[in-house]
Amino acid sequence: MVKNTAVKKFIFFLFILLAPVLTSAQVADSTTLTHVGSTCPSFTFELDKGKTAQITDYRGKIILINFFATWCGPCRMELPRVQKEIWEKYQSDPKFALFVFGREEGWDKVLGFKKANNYTFAMLPDEHRKIYSLFATQYIPRTLLIDEKGTILFQSVGYSTRDMDNLLALLGNKLGKTL
Repeated sequence: MVKNTAVKKFIFFLFILLAPVLTSAQVADSTTLTHVGSTCPSFTFELDKGKTAQITDYRGKIILINFFATWCGPCRMELPRVQKEIWEKYQSDPKFALFVFGREEGWDKVLGFKKANNYTFAMLPDEHRKIYSLFATQYIPRTLLIDEKGTILFQSVGYSTRDMDNLLALLGNKLGKTL
């Protein structure tokens, strides 16, 4: 009996230690306010200092939205791929739009980061999380692909090569260009 009780205690203790790791994916899901198949929330944003646009102005296009922060390690891994494998490939496609929003960062920080990293895509501020809060409560990077009708086709939290590869394949399929 002693061995059996000791084993049960050990297994219980091990489960308590591993529970946060085993449920981390579910935690990320609980912070996501949108889902694939839902309509992209409507929002207004600054396209340039003093010049606003609405995301609905881009209906009819495939829209890629990314939320990042200049201090975020996974964001710094993802954004070079966005530049090279997405923006450089699709920037001239009239059916495509890309918006990268700096969560909790203003124009000065976003534009400084853009210049320092030689990014040529639109990097825009979301200083007070007004846009981000329509999609999630926490965790970045976040990437969403929106179709011509405003439906969310893809979304990911964090950065992984698998998610990026899936995004690239879907984007290529939607825009008629394969990898």
